[in-house]
Amino acid sequence: MTLEQLLIFLPAALLLGASPGANNLLAFVSATKAGWRLTAKSILGRLAAWAVLVVLVSLSLDVLLRTSEVAFLILKWIGVAYLLFLAVQFWRADVSAELKAPDVSTLMRREFLTLMGDPKAYLLLTAFLLQFVSDTAQMMPQLFALGALYLVAEGVAALLWVSAGALLGVHALTPLRRRIINRASSGLMGIAAVLLARSERTA
Repeated sequence: MTLEQLLIFLPAALLLGASPGANNLLAFVSATKAGWRLTAKSILGRLAAWAVLVVLVSLSLDVLLRTSEVAFLILKWIGVAYLLFLAVQFWRADVSAELKAPDVSTLMRREFLTLMGDPKAYLLLTAFLLQFVSDTAQMMPQLFALGALYLVAEGVAALLWVSAGALLGVHALTPLRRRIINRASSGLMGIAAVLLARSERTA
């Protein structure tokens, strides 16, 4: 990759990573409860999922998802079910008890599973990375290198959402405010589930 391509790739990857989505909304909500430090650590779960996706994409899983309706639907509905599970958890959260932040392992697991259950992530990653692949070199090493750069951009973008959530969380959260945040979070997870359910396999 030339310097000119790199200067195009990194800002584009940052914008792509910072776009509103299930994982960024999850990080934002988690930061309001768990604070910046714990939630920032949980982003490692998301980055681990992206690393898995880079490997799978490099091994042409995207071709399977593009050509197999069954594979796409199975993965899609697993993702929808998990997002709805999170929506129910947020909606039913007890706001009367003393606020207890989830532990890091729980937050990391949520980040990992949310991303792995989104088939669009596979296809989006493929479509984006392939724009920067050169025909003059082997594709797999290029995809791994581009994927590593994308992980950096994704991590920076995720921390922006975490910081925004942490800023909101530093204010005293009364039970009423916590209920509003939980219900809003539940609604956002529900919307993400609906959008994923309505997504279609690209040709």
